[in-house]
Amino acid sequence: MDRIVVCLRADDPISRAGVASQLRPRPEIRLQEEGEETVAAVVVVVVETIDEESLRTLRHIRRTTAARMALIATRIDDQQLVGAAECGVAGILRRSEATPERLVQVINAVARGEGCVPADLLGRLLEQVGQLQSQVLAPRGLNFSGLTDREIEVVRLVAEGYDTGDIASKLAYSERTIKNILHELVTRLHLRNRSHVVAYALRQGLI
Repeated sequence: MDRIVVCLRADDPISRAGVASQLRPRPEIRLQEEGEETVAAVVVVVVETIDEESLRTLRHIRRTTAARMALIATRIDDQQLVGAAECGVAGILRRSEATPERLVQVINAVARGEGCVPADLLGRLLEQVGQLQSQVLAPRGLNFSGLTDREIEVVRLVAEGYDTGDIASKLAYSERTIKNILHELVTRLHLRNRSHVVAYALRQGLI
């Protein structure tokens, strides 16, 4: 059995020692020393609450390693939950529920590329995401992809093989407008050309 390489980051040495003592006896886990996140498959971050310092730690891990992240926290409110998700956290566990068995379940799920969040927290996260879409993005004509409905429609027609003139005719825009939309997408998303825009949209599930 391949062991999952895990690195711990904690607010304080007592918290780190407590979680480490739960993981060391587990045959499916190989615990690395703190500071060796670059070789870890999963980094487990242990905090009291998800504050700005915690979010900076999560962003740093995401930016500097390829490891997936799990978070153990004593207190989690709705805004903190969204912040952790934005930083790439895939598994969340309340400290009061962090038994050795549950902790290993979360680590296994995260290592497989799955999400693992308590049902009540998942419901709250989805509610927050829905509010963000309806109150912030939708009034600006955006969705979570960062593309407007008009941009998605243009890319869909490009993917179907229509040229600029055909797209302009179908959508009742000028050819110049269609060219500007595609140029804006290439520039904003740091893509190379129309084909790259289509590939991006396909990967994101937009078309």
